[in-house]
Amino acid sequence: MKGPLFYSKILLFGEYGIIKDSKGLSIPYNFFKGALKSPDKDSEQAKKSNASLKEFAEYLEQVQQENTSLVRFNLEALKNDLATGMYFDSSIPQGYGVGSSGALVAAIYDKYGLDKITVLENLTREKLLKLKSIFSKMESFYHGNSSGLDPLNSYLSLPILINSRDNIESTSIPSQNFDGKGAVFLLDSGSIGETAPMVHLFMEQMKHEGFRSMLKDQFIKHTDACVEDFITGNIKSLFGNLKQLSNVVLDNFKPMIPVEFHKLWKQGLESNDYYLKLCGSGGGGYILGFTEDIQKTRKILKDYNLEVVYNF
Repeated sequence: MKGPLFYSKILLFGEYGIIKDSKGLSIPYNFFKGALKSPDKDSEQAKKSNASLKEFAEYLEQVQQENTSLVRFNLEALKNDLATGMYFDSSIPQGYGVGSSGALVAAIYDKYGLDKITVLENLTREKLLKLKSIFSKMESFYHGNSSGLDPLNSYLSLPILINSRDNIESTSIPSQNFDGKGAVFLLDSGSIGETAPMVHLFMEQMKHEGFRSMLKDQFIKHTDACVEDFITGNIKSLFGNLKQLSNVVLDNFKPMIPVEFHKLWKQGLESNDYYLKLCGSGGGGYILGFTEDIQKTRKILKDYNLEVVYNF
């Protein structure tokens, strides 16, 4: 048995903001992927994944009992497959903000969901929201609290535009221009970031009036503008808004940025050669970057592991 492939995702814009109804834009990232497999040999990785999936199956049984009208699974088939050692074979790094648990959740729903909403049907807003709430319940096993967007992106393998919490749609983004000088890229921080403590930190900050005002008047304002610019391909305006957003993040989300990247972040803002932003919840994992001249940026950041995600 080898299941279909499910890809990682990148939330280009909207980290933290979507918790408070900012716009967001999430795109599939096909460089990393995962699939459900039966073991051909007893590797440690397969055993570990299988044990974790058994715990997940117990959790799904509980979810089904509490939410029969929302989702039902073929639990018997799932448990039988797990008894024979099924595991999730994945190249998606965990704790890097690219949706490792999202791909796993999508794979399980795809294989064991009953009466499931499929990618081939007309995906109305209602269906997308239902999928999002199913995935939110499922992925909460891993994150304590999940928006459901990562599995949704992985399941559909389409860019997702988040207009607000209750208004999401699949969208198209400008085609990549592989001859273009501009690029979106990932920088490897070299450490793992954990979502739950970072989100907890954010929620603590939200108790302060000043932080709430900054989020609404600056962070969300620039995030929304970036989403709009990216979708319409307005590059000049995009980089103006990116600079503002990058600045706001450096000033107000410092704990989420690994310390050794504070200087690099500032350097980009001062030189205008590139702008950095959080990829997911931060605290480690990947950092997202935008540049209008990828060759120049590669030279500047030659000491770092840089991976291009999108060319324009």
